[in-house]
Amino acid sequence: MSENTNSPDRRTFLKSSSVAVGGAVASQVAFPTVTFGKPTDKKLKLGLIGCGGRGTGACTQALKADSNIELTAMADAFPEKLEKSLQIVGKTKGIESVKVKVKDSHKFTGIDGYKQVLDSGVDVVILTTPPGFRPAHLLAAVEADKHIFTEKPMATDVPGVRLVQKAVEIAKKKELAMVAGFCWRYDYPRKELFKRIHEGQIGEVRAGYGTYLTGPVKPMPEADTRPDGMSDLEWMVRNWYNFNWLSGDGLVEQAVHTVDWIGWLMKDQPPASCTAVGGRQIPAHGGNIFDHIEVNYYWDNHTRGTLAQRQISGCHNENSFYVLGSEGEAWIKGGRVYITGKNAWRYKGPKNNMYQTEHDEMFASIREGNVNNDGDRMVNSTLMGIMGRTAAYTGKEITWEQISNAKQQIAPQDLTNWESQVVAEPMALPGRTKFV
Repeated sequence: MSENTNSPDRRTFLKSSSVAVGGAVASQVAFPTVTFGKPTDKKLKLGLIGCGGRGTGACTQALKADSNIELTAMADAFPEKLEKSLQIVGKTKGIESVKVKVKDSHKFTGIDGYKQVLDSGVDVVILTTPPGFRPAHLLAAVEADKHIFTEKPMATDVPGVRLVQKAVEIAKKKELAMVAGFCWRYDYPRKELFKRIHEGQIGEVRAGYGTYLTGPVKPMPEADTRPDGMSDLEWMVRNWYNFNWLSGDGLVEQAVHTVDWIGWLMKDQPPASCTAVGGRQIPAHGGNIFDHIEVNYYWDNHTRGTLAQRQISGCHNENSFYVLGSEGEAWIKGGRVYITGKNAWRYKGPKNNMYQTEHDEMFASIREGNVNNDGDRMVNSTLMGIMGRTAAYTGKEITWEQISNAKQQIAPQDLTNWESQVVAEPMALPGRTKFV
């Protein structure tokens, strides 16, 4: 499947919100064995599943992270996406042509292409399809004994989360790497900030507030632009962001980064409950996702974590985080990371490319035989995102116990070809949409 995250709005937004993220120099200093590529006896074969913008970027980062690695297999729902991705990867500076060895027989397209990549002899896979497909891909990958880099979120409904939890446990038992695309966890300034918060530098944490205010990722095209004869499933996958079974909605697919900050703040202890407001302000022309949601998470110690998510053009853009403590305040604002109050501090340490660092650390852990597994926290943040979306869709207070036991399955099962039957739910109506 293809995950197109090349929206100018989103790319500009992420760039402007990560001013503190510099080049890969600090990453090379921290992980010289991997980045400078001391060869090992085993050549690692890499497979890419999902050849959109994020998948292509992750693939180039993986190839830069280890000197003894080759890209040998690729899969995407659409052949043109695969070929474009292969061309970009092959021309990326710093990736020798000998690292890209994808034969025509190892280019797989269609809904089931991921199975062929897993059967092609690869050692490591990158999972960057639309999230609705990810639970099945994760489970199949660990059952096939593959190390994994998986983009966020890991599921779009709770039954999918349960499959992911199963995959995480299998990966632990098999000692397989499972690194999550919650990239801010690998950013040096933010790692240092959260470390200081957890060590008590701002005293007792009282509340956190995050923003993810940006433009649409991929607006839904008018219905009359749909080519004649195109199946419902193909139309949805080509416009995947606009359908909640594929993307999870804007909160779960994009603002889950901010949800992850809140989870990180609370040491990945789940909230007791949450309430939310949200809706669709701009007509969707199809699709069934909200364009704004605001969530208020509550913990039993009375701490609250709140986030505002909006994806509407022409509005104020912001990606910030603010934490109120009993002895100070912590800030992520405009690329600056700092603390005010009794123990004031500003980050002045090395900067890194967080996207590259997550791959550097993953391959270092594989080579060292002590693999990184982000499974537990990635499941927690994904479920928190689904919890917030559910509260917004239903208009109800949702407890952690309720969401953990939810039964609603929005992602269709057994999609084997483009003619497979799939039905998108109608747009949610708070107060009328039921919790299942």
